[in-house]
Amino acid sequence: MTLTAQPRTTGKRRHPGVTRRAGPSSLLLALLLVALPAAAGCPEPSSADLAAIKGMGERTALPADREVIVDGVVTGEFLGRERLNGFYLQQATEHGPVGLFVYMPGATPSDGALIAPGTHLQLHARTGEYRGQIQLQRVERIETCARDQLPEPLAVDWPLSEEQLSRKEGLLLTFPQTLTVTGNDELARYGSLRLAANRLFRPTNAPGEPQQGDILELDDGSYRAFPSPIPYLDAEGTRRVGSTVEGLTGILTHAFDAYRLHPTLEPRFENTNPRPEPLPAPGERLRVATFNVENYFISLGQRGAANADELERQRAKLAAAVEGLQADILALVEVENDPRALADLVEQLSERTGIRYRAVGGDADRGSDAIKLALIYRPDRVEAVSELYADNNPAHHRPPLAAFFRSLNGGPAFGIVTAHYKSKTGCPPSGDIDRGQGCWNQRRVEQSEAMNAFLERLAAAEGHERLLLTGDLNAYGAEDPVRPLVHAGLVDLIARELPPERRYSYVFRGESGYLDHALASPELAAAVAEVRPWPINADEPTFLGYDGPDNAAPHFRPDPFRSSDHDPIAVDLEWR
Repeated sequence: MTLTAQPRTTGKRRHPGVTRRAGPSSLLLALLLVALPAAAGCPEPSSADLAAIKGMGERTALPADREVIVDGVVTGEFLGRERLNGFYLQQATEHGPVGLFVYMPGATPSDGALIAPGTHLQLHARTGEYRGQIQLQRVERIETCARDQLPEPLAVDWPLSEEQLSRKEGLLLTFPQTLTVTGNDELARYGSLRLAANRLFRPTNAPGEPQQGDILELDDGSYRAFPSPIPYLDAEGTRRVGSTVEGLTGILTHAFDAYRLHPTLEPRFENTNPRPEPLPAPGERLRVATFNVENYFISLGQRGAANADELERQRAKLAAAVEGLQADILALVEVENDPRALADLVEQLSERTGIRYRAVGGDADRGSDAIKLALIYRPDRVEAVSELYADNNPAHHRPPLAAFFRSLNGGPAFGIVTAHYKSKTGCPPSGDIDRGQGCWNQRRVEQSEAMNAFLERLAAAEGHERLLLTGDLNAYGAEDPVRPLVHAGLVDLIARELPPERRYSYVFRGESGYLDHALASPELAAAVAEVRPWPINADEPTFLGYDGPDNAAPHFRPDPFRSSDHDPIAVDLEWR
């Protein structure tokens, strides 16, 4: 949103010493403060220092609307309604350096000429508070005391304790260490990135040592919504998770329930996680891939594209992704539960990529959910040797599907099973609530138990156990729903083949992990030559998707990047 009033800050944090009532003790304090000597070069004595205004040490914060004369050095200038409508002052006190925001929405051009970083100013203003944050406001007069006084930024290492962060609010800081972009979902909406000491993973993604999960929000010197241009983009118009920034310098504050840094120097990013190239052709191998296509709907205005333009963008991006994936068999997730939608998607992919795909047929029950699963394949590479199987166990609201295939170059038949488990959202008021693995976790465990029975029936029907279960299980790698599958003998290929730092296909609120799985029976696992997520989506900002906001329009490209919110997972099979 465009800022038209005071800068918004969180309503949940309030300085414990803030009071609006002027009692005898605060009046006495004010009288004592009048005796402060004039700072060098300032026209008159100041009546309070910044530590007294904020109530640091044993003192109580000055009440709101108290007229004060105060001086300090400008460390960050963010004037104007498109920015923060103010600036930051910093002052050396007996408690160490103290910083404070000065709200000045009515700053004139002549005021702006005075308010420059490094300028020592004296202000005639009033104390104030906005949503728990102490500030100066209603500035009546500004005097220049000296110039070229900018203090050296205080060097700190991330993460910091809550006490350290609280004491450093409003100060000019620098982070000599390398920080990593661990989330970018609010880049187009609010101009901010989530930073951490290292890329953060969902704690239930893999067993291991606890990680430092503290996040610093890199903001853009503004609280406006949908900034244009979008900040912090690279030459390709993106800013991927896994990028790094070093020497970050700016003002620390707390707003919208997070610690934020408003930079005073342009951040220097390194593309340490560049966009990947298309996957190499599988050659003599067979490639099976799972791909969540993020609500492919031809019924406009429902869960997918809102209009024809968005649908065209979605088709273009999905085609580019499928072309680069080069899969022989594709397990599709989140296709509209309408036969026309799947037929349209297969036709669009074939026309746009030049690779002819065919959907596995049959009258298997697809369920009544708005979205369904599908299996498509390249008839020039493999043949389907069965029609679709479906598991209609009531634990599933989207029935898992299966079909059996054989390479045209020979080799044994094998089965591909695809599933899309109950999501973690839409929590009930009681019962299967979120207990650390998202809500509906017990339901997903029941789905895995039903899946084991389905796999047994498939093996009995086809006379072998060469099976690959793939799809979106809505469970991270070390969560409860995965355990019954592994305990039944399936091999978690992602855990077996990939190091922990590559085990992700999805990023949610700055945490990475794999919801998309590839689990193989031991017999099929022996034929697995390679497993690879293709990181074209999860690391990319959400605004690059087919339904990006207006300020993202200049950055849209008909390429595979952010063709979905999930990365596809490719499994190459080689019969030895």
